Amino acid sequence: MTTVLCRPENGFALDPDAIPDDADLVVIGNPTNPTGVLHPADLLRGLRRRGRLVVVDEAFMDAVPGETGSLARERFKGLVVVRSLTKHWSIPGIRAGYIVGDRTQVRWLADRQTPWSVSAPAIAATIACTSRTATPEARDRAATLARWRDFLQGGLRGRGIDYAPSAAPFVLARLGRGAHAALRERGVAVRRADTFPGLDSTWVRIAVRPPGMTNQFFTALDAVRLLQPTS
Repeated sequence: MTTVLCRPENGFALDPDAIPDDADLVVIGNPTNPTGVLHPADLLRGLRRRGRLVVVDEAFMDAVPGETGSLARERFKGLVVVRSLTKHWSIPGIRAGYIVGDRTQVRWLADRQTPWSVSAPAIAATIACTSRTATPEARDRAATLARWRDFLQGGLRGRGIDYAPSAAPFVLARLGRGAHAALRERGVAVRRADTFPGLDSTWVRIAVRPPGMTNQFFTALDAVRLLQPTS
């Protein structure tokens, strides 16, 4: 297995030339976790090769207004898309989703799917997330998340903090070493990013939240930065 890293100096963009020519399976998140980068649909289509399966995980695509760049409605040979039904709604503990794309590959996967019982909460969540009322509400939620995300990124930019422009419900930012623990001591939780390949402890993943909560984060962050050494 080869892990292809997206580099901060390139804005965490995917370099298709970095993918080995002999790779018969390519898996990529779009938007990617934890960078939140939305990769162009044409770039992902171009990853297809004879004898290769490209799997695009669109678990966070619901957070993108208009689902720009989604391949879920396309049926290309050698390409399948995995979607989540519940991440957009922040339903903890329930895993529900679906796979679409190359009909031959989807049929092959269905034939080999291990049968297991589905809990009543998962069934209820699936019905609710695919209802007629859920579709417009999902669009409204995506638009709201976009406004909240702009507010968060604007505050980071105004403080001169490096971050990856995001299309997801989170933003990857470089707050500096020790910032994660220091924020936690002030009652603010951000996600460690050094558990992701290619990132160190200077990076954290910040959840997109309403402006009021984001301002609380900025207050704690400003206090932490005042205490950090300048050299």
